[in-house]
Amino acid sequence: MFLKFNKNRHLLKINNKLAIQTASSTVISSCQICESNDLSSVLFLGYLPPVNQMWAVGNRPKEQPSYPAELLYCNKCSLVQLGLCVDPEVLFPPSYPYTSGTTKILHDNFKELRDECVSLLGMGEKSLIIDIGSNDGTLLSKFQTGNHQVHGVEPTDAADIAIKAGIPTTKAFFSVKVAKKLRKNLGPANIVTAANCFAHIEDVHEIVDAVFELLDEGGVFVSESHYLMDLLETVQYDTIYHEHLRYYSLTSLQQLFSSHGLDIIHASRIPTHGGSIRVYATKKPAKFVEPSVNEVLNFEKSRGSMQEQLENFKSRVIQSKVELHTIFQKIKKKNQRIYGISAPSRASTLVNYAGIDDGIIDYVVEVSSSKKIGHYLPGTIIPVVNESFLFENQPEYALVLAWHIADELVPKLKELGYHGRFIIPLPRPHII
Repeated sequence: MFLKFNKNRHLLKINNKLAIQTASSTVISSCQICESNDLSSVLFLGYLPPVNQMWAVGNRPKEQPSYPAELLYCNKCSLVQLGLCVDPEVLFPPSYPYTSGTTKILHDNFKELRDECVSLLGMGEKSLIIDIGSNDGTLLSKFQTGNHQVHGVEPTDAADIAIKAGIPTTKAFFSVKVAKKLRKNLGPANIVTAANCFAHIEDVHEIVDAVFELLDEGGVFVSESHYLMDLLETVQYDTIYHEHLRYYSLTSLQQLFSSHGLDIIHASRIPTHGGSIRVYATKKPAKFVEPSVNEVLNFEKSRGSMQEQLENFKSRVIQSKVELHTIFQKIKKKNQRIYGISAPSRASTLVNYAGIDDGIIDYVVEVSSSKKIGHYLPGTIIPVVNESFLFENQPEYALVLAWHIADELVPKLKELGYHGRFIIPLPRPHII
C-alpha cells in the first residue's frame, strides 16, 4: 500500500509495519527478523556516503548522496541492525570495486571452508554448490578444485571475472525467482553459501525462503557474517555502513532460521573481516547438531546484558575518536605527514565519522591491482594511489585503515621498505 506524499517520498507497509520510503532508501521502524517495534537506539554515526561510490581523482567535488547510519537493538530477539535500507542498486552498482580474490586471508578462509564442508558433510565429487553474492568466484574456485559442481549468483561486474575464470555465474540479485530458475536448470543444491553478504540483503525472509527453495532435503546453508560479539569487543564501528543491514549473534540467527524451518547444526567463529561467524543450517529435523552450537550460544549468554554491552560499546567508540584526534594533533603540530594504508569499505566509515580530511591524510595507498586507485575516498578528496607511492615518498606516519589485518600488513610494509611509524586506530588508537 502506497500513500503518496510527493514524487520522491511515500508511506508504505512492509510486513504490516509503516515505513518511510524516499527515492533511494527506506526507514523501517521494526525489527528485520521478528518485526517487533521495541527497538532501542545504540549509536548514530552521522550521514555516511555509500562506501563504494568513489569519484575519479581530478573531478571537482560535487553533490554526493549520504544516508543516516543509526544502529538499533531489538529488545525482543536481540538483533542489532541499521535503521535504514538503501537501494541495493545504489550500494552495489555494476562497477562495484571490491573483489575477494585480492585478499590472502579470504583465500585461506574459503579453502578452510571447503575442507570443513567435506569433513563435516561428507560431500561427493558431484555435489552442487551455489554461492550467493559470489563476487569474482574466489569461494567457488576452492570447491571447483575438488571436482564439485559450482554456480555463482552475483549482480555486479565481478561476475564477469568469475565467468572468464570458468566459474558459471548468474548475473542477478538473488531472489526466490532466481532460486526457482536455478533449481529447474541445475537441480537442488547440496550446499548454498553466502559469505559476507547474508547481512546485506534487505528482505532477509525472502532470502531464507529462496535458500530453502534451492536446497535438497539433506542440503546445508552455510553463511558467514560479521559477528556482533567481535564487533562490540573490538570497537569495530567502522564496519557499520549501509551495505551491512544486520549484525548477527547466533541467538538472533537461531530465531531467524527456526522461523523458516531450518535448524543450526554447526557454528564457528572465524577471523575474516575482523571477526565473523560461520553457521551451518539444514532443513528440519536436523540429523545431527554439533556441540559447537551450544558452546557459542552459552558464550553469548556469558557476556551478560546486551543493553550494557551496547552502552559500553558506544562509550568506547566516542573515546576512540577523541584519542585518535589527539594523536593527529601532536603529529600535525610538527608538520609531519600521514598516509593511509589500504582503502577497505570500512575505511569510509572511520574517515567520515572521525572527520578525517585531506588536511590530516595526504594519500591512501592500495595494492597495484586495486580498482580504487585513481579515486577519492568516499566523502573526501583524499586520493587513493599505488602502494609504491608510500615507499617512494616516505611519510613519517601511516594510518592503518585496514587495522583488523594489521598483523599481516605491518610486517609486510616494513619488509618492503617503509621506515615510518604506524597508527592503529582501533580498538584503542595507538602508535607502533
